[in-house]
Amino acid sequence: MRAIHWLIGVPTIAIAVVTGLAVLLAGAIALVFATAETDTAGRAQIPGLSAEVSVIRDTHGVPHIFAANRLDGWRALGYAHAQDRFFQMELARRIAAGRLAEVIGPPGLRSDMFMRTLGIHRLAAESARRLHPDTRTAVEAYVTGVNAWLANPANARPAELIVLGIEPEPWTVADSAAWGRLMALLLSGDWRTEVLRARLAARLSPEQLGDLWPDEPAASPTTLAALAGLGDAFAAIEAAIPDLFPAASASNEWAVSGSRSRSGKPLLANDPHLGLLAPGMWHLARIVSPEATVSGAALPGQPFFMVGQNGHIAWGLTTTHADTQDLYVERVHPDDPNQYLVPGGSLPFALREETIHVRWRGAPVRLTVRATRHGPVMSDMSGDAAALAGPDTVIALSFAGLEADDRTSDAFHAMNTAQTVERFHEALRDFHAPMQNVIYAHRDGEFGFVSAGRLPVRPGGPGIHPLPGWTGAHDWQGFVASDDLPRSRNPANGQIVNANNRVVGPAYPHPISNDWPEGFRARRILDRLADALLHDTDSFAAIQTDIVSLGARELRDAMLAALPPEARSGSNARMLADWDGAMERARPEPLLFAAWAEALQDAVIGDELGEDAHRIRGVRVRMLARMLRARQDWCDDTGTARTETCAAVAARTLAATEAVLRDSWGDTSRWRWGPAHRTAFRHPLFRFVPVLGDMLAPTIESPGGDHTVNRGTYRAVAGTRFDHVHGAGLRAIFDMADPDAARYIIAPGQSGHLNARHFADLTQAWRDGRYIVLKTDRQTLLRAGRTETTLVP
Repeated sequence: MRAIHWLIGVPTIAIAVVTGLAVLLAGAIALVFATAETDTAGRAQIPGLSAEVSVIRDTHGVPHIFAANRLDGWRALGYAHAQDRFFQMELARRIAAGRLAEVIGPPGLRSDMFMRTLGIHRLAAESARRLHPDTRTAVEAYVTGVNAWLANPANARPAELIVLGIEPEPWTVADSAAWGRLMALLLSGDWRTEVLRARLAARLSPEQLGDLWPDEPAASPTTLAALAGLGDAFAAIEAAIPDLFPAASASNEWAVSGSRSRSGKPLLANDPHLGLLAPGMWHLARIVSPEATVSGAALPGQPFFMVGQNGHIAWGLTTTHADTQDLYVERVHPDDPNQYLVPGGSLPFALREETIHVRWRGAPVRLTVRATRHGPVMSDMSGDAAALAGPDTVIALSFAGLEADDRTSDAFHAMNTAQTVERFHEALRDFHAPMQNVIYAHRDGEFGFVSAGRLPVRPGGPGIHPLPGWTGAHDWQGFVASDDLPRSRNPANGQIVNANNRVVGPAYPHPISNDWPEGFRARRILDRLADALLHDTDSFAAIQTDIVSLGARELRDAMLAALPPEARSGSNARMLADWDGAMERARPEPLLFAAWAEALQDAVIGDELGEDAHRIRGVRVRMLARMLRARQDWCDDTGTARTETCAAVAARTLAATEAVLRDSWGDTSRWRWGPAHRTAFRHPLFRFVPVLGDMLAPTIESPGGDHTVNRGTYRAVAGTRFDHVHGAGLRAIFDMADPDAARYIIAPGQSGHLNARHFADLTQAWRDGRYIVLKTDRQTLLRAGRTETTLVP
């Protein structure tokens, strides 16, 4: 066991040196996972229950909770979450609290320093203290259920706790609140674009910056000139940020009115896109009580369904991609290093001391966290960043998700219990972070959309790059009033669609996003909705699993047009020209397109961007198409003797791509997208451990691409593999004629225990576009011989 702990604790580079030992130890750990037990049957006690509660697992492992009242239902949900996903919950709270290094040693230190600097768990505790009394009662009921499972010595512990030697502490209300803070952080990453733009401004012209972000406001070289020389400091800050979750965030949602529905009631579809891990982010459940029958998907550790229905109203979410973060460069007072400059004078840094315990280290790490009026000082996280920023400068982060009075938990509680549209809208006033596009449909026939959250008011204009903090010219002036945020209610055309695309036109008075995702998914959804006058859950399911990429079509056309005539007549070029853009597993065209597009973009922007080229994540369709069509100076190799046209670059990269694919996959007749585009649901912690991460990951070939409705976002590996790392880990469809008959699917499965039958049993159904329906009565479940847990006071 000491050897296992050592393996997990040493740096990855050292693990690579002892690969043979890693294989043996990985086998030992796998044995622990294989023999660990799960417990989803029998009787258990929960303090505070008003009556007996029955928790029956259906054939997919989804708990159906039959309770005497809503509070008992939340108590039982806490117990069920702990049964299924406690290690996931434990990992999330340790990440949020900056206590990961306590159990995995030095590899967790970077994450802990980041979280302690932001103060995520400290802020969560403050949110918990400010909860509305009704919300607090609900969360406390849930917490009681979690702790009842923890307190029972007969319950088997997750294998990860055994391997890591963790003795879990009781769950708290603050631990539940911390999950919301983590999601706000995960879904808000505009500061990374600010860092990249600041670094590139030193080497690119304003016109070139505009080529990279063609839909954003023009760069401001005057402001950036005041911050010259800090590019390396920004890069050092970025290097200090942990890779906690696969990057990217996106989602689809749409709804139609009863006039467009076969049932005569509104239909709603939602599929949030996050990193694909095992266990997945989402956990399905259904709670039946006299107050309501509620079902949906929650994040284990929180009692409320983030996507779901309560018999009256159904709701879903997409990320707004709002700019809710700004980096500020602050000047330290020249005569007093304990103060920083502000308009008209100076202020002292707010100071906080943090102690981080690191496993296998004798002494803890002491961290002094400084904060300015804008937020925590990020350059203090890294010695390199602090040194590069210099003694007279610090870099601070302002983020709407770091406000102490965040009431998003209150919003979700009210959304889960709302019976009217008016009450639902009232709930959204408390929705603070992350900013989300909330779509809803009511059984009475209403449907609508609200961009909910805290959007900064920026009199100085959009925050497209790091800003000088000492002038006051770029200070936020509060947040946009809830009633002034974008919304739509019962639109005359009978439909609402959002796929992270732009939600307002140029006339909207407040900057929302500087980096809207390209709108290909939204366009495809609109096209599919227009294919039929009336829709039902089947047609909505067909749209959710649609794999035609309008983005691939657009870029394919630009790439082929850039080729010289002789290259355009080649067999592979002709094959691409005839392709309809369907990212099918059995087709060769998606593989050729993805590989060529990746190689072509690298060739076009690589010399200008240098080492920063890899920070342009994924192939940007409109950016690359614009360069090939109208900004062909990008095709010259800047700073080299080579002078190429875009036609020459396109032909050279196509020929190189064909050769690489032949070497890896054989001749063209053997090229297939599926084998190259595999989804590996990796363990959230052990994915960083060689050998073990692969052993524990359910893997399946999958369709789709970056711009398909059925999202198949990939990460290119050596130009021949395109690992599917991000997509719709949850899909939900609601017909408000019968909301309890909602369709759901998650991936890879309900359980977080690797040896459990429900750990990955939904993977193929998810890949193939199948769904499960939770509408089942207690007697039917029992007659089917399903597992039952009886919870008693």
